Amino acid sequence: MEILINAFNTVLYQPLFNALILLYEHLPGRDFGMAVIVLTVLIRLLLYPLMMKSIKSQKVLTELQPKIQEIQNKYKENKERQAKEMMELYQKEKINPFGGCLPLLIQLPILIALYRVFWQGFQPETMTLLYSFVPHPGTIDPYFLGLVNLSQASLILALIAGVAQFFQSRMMMPKNRKPAGTDKTAQFSEMMQKQMLYLFPIFTVFILWRLPAAIAVYWIVTALFSIGQQHLIIRAPTKHQEKI
Repeated sequence: MEILINAFNTVLYQPLFNALILLYEHLPGRDFGMAVIVLTVLIRLLLYPLMMKSIKSQKVLTELQPKIQEIQNKYKENKERQAKEMMELYQKEKINPFGGCLPLLIQLPILIALYRVFWQGFQPETMTLLYSFVPHPGTIDPYFLGLVNLSQASLILALIAGVAQFFQSRMMMPKNRKPAGTDKTAQFSEMMQKQMLYLFPIFTVFILWRLPAAIAVYWIVTALFSIGQQHLIIRAPTKHQEKI
């Protein structure tokens, strides 16, 4: 367990901590909020190829919903045949139904590391983690534009993060979708999607309003960046769309 903790600190926590201090020192105005925003953008640029692949998979899965529902209706009494047909469809379209999970798994440890950076603050003992080429910042002003203390919780930023999360989720919802009909599996799937569309933003607000506002800023910028990525993907026609 100690090995995993040391690896986590070396690979994620310490690099993110040093990157934030470096940005704070060199960005004009020494604004902590701007340092958090720039760090978030840099993280998203590093994850850009992986996230693009994930969004493309989600888009294709959304477009394939009519075919998926058709298979579910046709083989609802034969679950084994249903699973086989679904796998053949995924192989034909060259998509991984679990492709959207990997980016989430990668982002989770990053979020935990950032939580530690913001929660533990910048006490003298944490400054011992600075790399030799990173200057000691002295006293860090945690305010964003002189208005919001990012070391404390902010309900307003938490609400903004929830709204951004809602629009990000809604972009991936299928548009002009046909009614689910009488099939219980399709109805249940559609109901769950609608519930998650609203529940996840509410859950986001509930979590973030108790945490340092810097995490809410990270969440907002991440959501906005994802909305931009999704907009580019949704506008571009996929192979499946070109066949129609």
